[in-house]
Amino acid sequence: MRAYHPGSLAVQHRVGVRDLAEHVGRSISPGIRPVAAAFLAAQPMLVLGAAAPDGRVWASLLTGRPGFTRATGPHTVSVAGGVPARDPLATAVTDAGTPVGTIALDPRTRRRLRLNGTARPSARGVLVETERVFSNCPKYLQRRDLYGYERESRPAATRHARALTPDQEHLIRTADTFFVATAAPDGVEASHRGGGPGFVELVSPTELRWADYPGNAMFLTLGNLEEDGRAGLLFLDWRTGTTLQLSGFAHTEYGPEGRAVRFRLDAVAETRDASPLRWSAPEYSPSNPPVPKDRP
Repeated sequence: MRAYHPGSLAVQHRVGVRDLAEHVGRSISPGIRPVAAAFLAAQPMLVLGAAAPDGRVWASLLTGRPGFTRATGPHTVSVAGGVPARDPLATAVTDAGTPVGTIALDPRTRRRLRLNGTARPSARGVLVETERVFSNCPKYLQRRDLYGYERESRPAATRHARALTPDQEHLIRTADTFFVATAAPDGVEASHRGGGPGFVELVSPTELRWADYPGNAMFLTLGNLEEDGRAGLLFLDWRTGTTLQLSGFAHTEYGPEGRAVRFRLDAVAETRDASPLRWSAPEYSPSNPPVPKDRP
C-alpha cells in the first residue's frame, strides 16, 4: 500500500515537506484497530464523500444513534441506513464497489478518524471495505456539546439550484467548519476544514475561497485537486440540522502569503432538518488563525 499518489507527492515537494509527509504517512493502516473501532461505535454522524452517477463529487452527512456506524471486522465498516434517498449520493453506491472517503468527527472530544476504501449496499445499509485508515490531529476543530436528537424533526424536501441564495451565503459566511470531498484515480478523500467565522470567503454566489492552513503535511485533499479538480463541500447548521451541499471544481492558488483553494460550484443541494442532531455553540480551537477583518 503506497501512502501517496503523484498529486500529493507533487504538492509535498513544492511546499518542502516531503520528509515530514513520509514520516506521517507511516500512520496510515489498511485495517481498523480496536481503538478506532471503539471510536466509530460512539459516533452519531459520519461524512461520506463519493462521485454521483453523473460524475459530480459530493460530501454527504449520515447520522444515527451511536452504533449506527460500526466496525464488523478488521477491514469492514457497516453503516446502518446508508445514504438517505433525498441525498445527491443516494444512488452512488453500487454492487460493483464505489470508491468512497469517510470521516468520523467528534466535536465533543475534537477527535477525527478517516477511512477510505470502497462501498457496496448491504442488508443493514452500506458496507465500506477499508483500504486506508488514519487519524488526524485536533487542529482547527471547534468543540461542541451534543444536546440531543430532535425526534420530531422531519427533513424537508431538498432544494436544488445552480447558485447560492442570500440565506445560504449567510450560512457560509458565518461557518466555522465544513467538509470537503475530492477524487483521484486511486480513490476518494473526505476531509475537514475549520477556522474562525469568516474563514471561508464568499467571492460570488458561485465561488468560494479559503486559506489552506498548515496541517499534517500529507496534502491528500490538495493532492487530489492536482489530479482531478472535482470537489464537494458540506456545510452544516449545527443548531438546526440544515445541510448545504455544494458540488463543483476547485484548484489551489500559491502566493507569497501562502496557499488558498478557490472553488466554483455548479450544483447546490440544501435540506432543512436533514440532521436530527442538535449541537451547542462552539468553543473555538486555539489553533484558528485570525480571520481578515475586511471580510463582509
